[in-house]
Amino acid sequence: MLNMKTFAVLAEPTRRLLLDSLLEGAQSVNSLVDRIGMSQPVVSKHLRILRDAGLVLVKPDGQRRLYSVSPAPLAELEAWLEPYRKLWNERLNSLEEHLDEME
Repeated sequence: MLNMKTFAVLAEPTRRLLLDSLLEGAQSVNSLVDRIGMSQPVVSKHLRILRDAGLVLVKPDGQRRLYSVSPAPLAELEAWLEPYRKLWNERLNSLEEHLDEME
């Protein structure tokens, strides 16, 4: 069952930007600060929210923490969206067929 908290967390653009940045691999807070151009407290706040929602994992690495994407909640989201994607694809295919018939 999809955790609806995932939607609420991902609704914030900064959090989506952080997840996008983490697609390239595990990164420290400072690396993310440099990459997205926001202050360290702002980045840390959003990373904490992502971590609490289970969307990122944290691994200690000496004095720093490395953040990475946790795929499980995103896989749940993908599975939940699949029937809707099929619905839209069917409707778009129908529209395409209709437009072809009009020509």
